[in-house]
Amino acid sequence: MRKQGGAAVFRITGARQGLAEDVRGRQRRYVISMGIRTLSVVLTVVLWNVERYVAIGTLILGALLPYVAVVIANAGRENAPSLPGTFIPAPTRPVLMPGAGEERVESVPEATLGSEGDQGRDHG
Repeated sequence: MRKQGGAAVFRITGARQGLAEDVRGRQRRYVISMGIRTLSVVLTVVLWNVERYVAIGTLILGALLPYVAVVIANAGRENAPSLPGTFIPAPTRPVLMPGAGEERVESVPEATLGSEGDQGRDHG
């Protein structure tokens, strides 16, 4: 953040990409994956009587690719590690220590005062 003439200027180079751009990227990856799946299914049909092992491989690829494409398309938005976190730690409270010339006073539990230390109080 820089100040120019009293106004604060914020840099957004570390900001995430826009939601519309994110959705467009996900759709593009999904369409590419489904194009590869379509190609593998067509290759399975074409190669079934020619090269059976390659056809079985393309069949497996065509069966597994929809799952992978959906998982990739539904993956969350990218992380922006340069953005500040939302957790703000509580400030630490300073501890007061006795001064150099002061004497330490120990607190005395009320039970050691005896019965006369409690007589002046009103228990109402």
